Amino acid sequence: MAQTLKFGNGTWATKEGSTLAYNDENENYKPLPFNFERDSIATRVNKEGLIEVVGKDIPRIDYTDSADGVLLLENSATNLITYSEDFSQSVWQKNSVGSASAPIIASNFAVSPDGTQNATRVQFNISGSTSSDRSSLESVFALDGSSSYTLSFYIKSNTGVNQNLSVWLNSVYGNNITVTNEWVRVEQTFSSNSTFNRGFGLAASGNVQQSFDVLIFGFQLEQNSFSTSYIPTSGSTVQRAAETANGSGNSEVFNDSEGVLMAEISRQEGDVSTTAWSINNGTLANSINVYYYSTNTLYFDIFSGVATVSGEVSNVNTSNSNKIALKYKSGSTSLYVNGFKLITKTNAISLSGLKDLDFNFGAGNQPFYGKTKELGYYDTALTDEELEYMTSYRSLNELVTELNLNTL
Repeated sequence: MAQTLKFGNGTWATKEGSTLAYNDENENYKPLPFNFERDSIATRVNKEGLIEVVGKDIPRIDYTDSADGVLLLENSATNLITYSEDFSQSVWQKNSVGSASAPIIASNFAVSPDGTQNATRVQFNISGSTSSDRSSLESVFALDGSSSYTLSFYIKSNTGVNQNLSVWLNSVYGNNITVTNEWVRVEQTFSSNSTFNRGFGLAASGNVQQSFDVLIFGFQLEQNSFSTSYIPTSGSTVQRAAETANGSGNSEVFNDSEGVLMAEISRQEGDVSTTAWSINNGTLANSINVYYYSTNTLYFDIFSGVATVSGEVSNVNTSNSNKIALKYKSGSTSLYVNGFKLITKTNAISLSGLKDLDFNFGAGNQPFYGKTKELGYYDTALTDEELEYMTSYRSLNELVTELNLNTL
């Protein structure tokens, strides 16, 4: 028996009492067999490509970089910028030095990435032609002086042609950015090296360009080494709570003797924390765990009454959507990744009481954070041919797209 869930446009054989639901391609709510929790609102990019707010304890099917949609699970994060969309507020300083003028702000000027007319127009006018002639829009913060932070925002040219601006990052020029005629989310990570007040936003300087006319939306500053989904604010910092999805299935679903756990799954780009998915009996002592560990490393562990069976694959780009299948059977355990059998183990295993499919390690720690396109369980040990087919890409285009490969 196979139970396979494609989160964006498929269904799983559901169980009674499910508390997880999602919108399918026709925006109909469908139950999913997990207990899902998130003690806050959050945002997702919907099928139309627009940012929308999702209520407390409602899972997110996100279409940011997938036409089919993925289940998005994220750890907690806080947007430190108190006005993420209203740049007329005094917390957004409009500064100038040298021959430049202070930026001119026009609120609700154009349609933003959330589909409403709340994008802000910002005009910079620089009379001089040196880096000392500068105009900036910035919000000021005192950070902890030792952590990684990420600034992100949406920006678009308002002139129909490309423009060149600088990100104002930690009160210095960050990377230069080319602003195009399409909305793009800019993301820049840095290490805090001071507890003094520092400015974050946009800066225009005369040595780059003398006039700028852009649209902005959704500024976010978070204490992370990577960006997470947008957290709107309107007067105070806002925290998005961590998400969990656990407790799928029961003892009648899972076969203690043999089976296959498969997933098409990716970790948040830039995240190096351990993040896992598993079948277990509620404890670590009897569990099948697959997990991304450190940088570009995939592991599996099977803990049973007889022995521990483990395997490791390095050089796996964990931010890509990898197709992974772990076949377990006493004397015949194998791991397939993207169409290739990479590990075979002949150890004896003796599992008992398997009853839960969780987005975490068997004991409940190392929760999975990332994007899941598909999750499946098979209660028989499939053949090598079946496992190879299951984890392979069906076309060159799919392979290139999913693994972010470059072609000539």
